[in-house]
Amino acid sequence: MAMSYIGSDILARELKKGSAELLILSLVEHQPRHGYDIGSLIEQRSGGVLRFNVASLYPLLYRLERRGWIQGRWVEQAGQRRRRYYRLTAEGKKVLAAQRHTWREFVEAIGRITDMEHA
Repeated sequence: MAMSYIGSDILARELKKGSAELLILSLVEHQPRHGYDIGSLIEQRSGGVLRFNVASLYPLLYRLERRGWIQGRWVEQAGQRRRRYYRLTAEGKKVLAAQRHTWREFVEAIGRITDMEHA
């Protein structure tokens, strides 16, 4: 008899929501990227485990921009539609460093409790 975990979808959704800012800030740390690129990289690098649809990704980008953590700039390239490229701001760098530290501590603590080898 297969066991079903009622909370697994809820847990996955909450973890995704909690990590979304960290993922986006990390991806624009070293080079400006547009929304579609950010979404694609998250999906690729997570092996398809994490996906952000347009309906959830763009409002998050706008929110991070309003907070002053990222800065967007419209870029037009020949033969392509206009795209908004986002880059990390000085404030965003501080936030990213703090979030990385928090996530590292969180993952290590979970690993110690569940006896998992470096999660």
